Amino acid sequence: MNYRHAFHAGNPADVMKHAILALLMTRLTAKPAPFAVLDTHAGIGRYDLTGDEATRTGESALGIQRLLQAAEAGTLDAAAAEALAPYLDAVRAAAGQPAGPVSAYPGSPCLARTFLRENDRLILAELHPEDAQTLKGVFRGDRQVAVHHMDGWTALKAHLPPKEKRGLVLIDPPFEAADDFDRLVAGLALAHSRWPTGIYALWYPIKDRAVSWRLHQRLEDSGIPKILASELTWNDDARMDRLNGSGMILVNPPWQLDETLGQMLPALHEALGFTQGIAHVEWVAGEHIA
Repeated sequence: MNYRHAFHAGNPADVMKHAILALLMTRLTAKPAPFAVLDTHAGIGRYDLTGDEATRTGESALGIQRLLQAAEAGTLDAAAAEALAPYLDAVRAAAGQPAGPVSAYPGSPCLARTFLRENDRLILAELHPEDAQTLKGVFRGDRQVAVHHMDGWTALKAHLPPKEKRGLVLIDPPFEAADDFDRLVAGLALAHSRWPTGIYALWYPIKDRAVSWRLHQRLEDSGIPKILASELTWNDDARMDRLNGSGMILVNPPWQLDETLGQMLPALHEALGFTQGIAHVEWVAGEHIA
């Protein structure tokens, strides 16, 4: 309950996570049937990059602002520019700033909302009472968005499967508690048992590399098919007291998304000016595992 994402909005981990989210949303809109999106740890929806929290850390300068600058300068290769376009367009639309640095950043709820069509739905769960109220204010009067003040892990039981039978679940806990990795695996297992055809996107921090390896092994042992892991790191693994990168686990990823990420993430690593770390995509489980 102490984690405040306003200090970190638009940082490199956000950029990686939300660029992938935008790709998933784009793929969902490629088919005419309606879909639902469940965001289990939704936050407040949008963030002021000129506020005290964001300016105190300056993390957005190393993330979204640097990427926007690279995109405007035309230094992204064609494939990466195409893959990142839905994300960057959504960021600029949310900020209302077509060029230059942005003063506001959309969290996953506002980002996902930009892709919804008339019959699509967005279901948001947020446990922090103040954040839940803020989130309700952001979407007040929006009939396509439902905001619930509830625990994200409980939301997996309450809202799956959706009536639309297609869609996406984003699981992005703050990883404050020691058992959050355990809950991530257990939550996915529960959700997948209720809705095996849904797309799942699970974000995780990379600090201690051994923890990430154990996560991958537990997911492989779970018996859930079609699990793709993507990671972006910007520090070496020598220290475990800092955020060295972030990862996204994708279950039932859309066709050829692994190839798209294989092009986009290395370009993102370069555009953000990282001199350490790597961009890596691999199948943890499924027909395409190496």
